[in-house]
Amino acid sequence: MQFFDSLGAYRPQALAVLRIIAALLFIEHGTMKLFGFPAAMGEGALPPLMLIAALLEVVGGALLVSGLFTRPVAFILAGQMAVAYFMAHASKGFWPALNGGEPAILFCFIFLYLVCAGPGAWALDKR
Repeated sequence: MQFFDSLGAYRPQALAVLRIIAALLFIEHGTMKLFGFPAAMGEGALPPLMLIAALLEVVGGALLVSGLFTRPVAFILAGQMAVAYFMAHASKGFWPALNGGEPAILFCFIFLYLVCAGPGAWALDKR
């Protein structure tokens, strides 16, 4: 259909919206671990791997929001999500809908897409 074909002109902006929204949601996971905001994830000091994950989520997410170093950051974060899935979810069962691993899988593949597609519009990488 001609209408849907014409939407291709907005591909860079749509890619940027995907990058920004995914990154903001990703940052939220880090802030929950580091600052207990918007909700706390456990109590006490974070184990070292969780601290590393939280820092990657906040710093990597902020870099993706701004579109700075998009491809290498997205590659690192995709790897983090693959590791998170296999360490925290896969052992709870095969089906992601039942083992709680759907967000990790979605983030992983969104980040892999960003590695290939780049940042889209509105990115510091473009400057």
